[in-house]
Amino acid sequence: MKKRKPNSAHARMVRYSRAMLRSNHVAVVDLEANDFQTLINWKNASLITTNARSALVDAVCDIPHHWTVFIAGICRNQLGEQYIKPTEVALPNANLAKNLGDVIQTYSDEQRAKCPPHHLIGMAWIATPYDLTLDEAHAFRVFETLGAWRASIAA
Repeated sequence: MKKRKPNSAHARMVRYSRAMLRSNHVAVVDLEANDFQTLINWKNASLITTNARSALVDAVCDIPHHWTVFIAGICRNQLGEQYIKPTEVALPNANLAKNLGDVIQTYSDEQRAKCPPHHLIGMAWIATPYDLTLDEAHAFRVFETLGAWRASIAA
């Protein structure tokens, strides 16, 4: 006679948290030039400010995830046209959100070197705690909505 596998409350909580993040389209966005980092709904580029925010923050921060990160150099040319120089990275190991900035830093430095220095305003990234590929146009809209190019005006 086979023994039943014991119930794991932790595994159930991890599955629930990951499903909640995916269904709410949660991503972490960081704008270096504005010194701004927050949770967003990547699908419509809006800040997450609902009553479920604390549950979403706990789901992002307390569980290590396999992050997919869209890193971009935020640039403006001499004519004032805004553009991004992007790359996308799937991080190889599961990481906690608090360590995400340090892990991304090497990829960010590589991308910064590819950007023209006289056009570069700053670096920005969108990290999703699941496998997701953002296209460049959608990421551009997210950065534009969050005010990535307004940092040079303030400076």
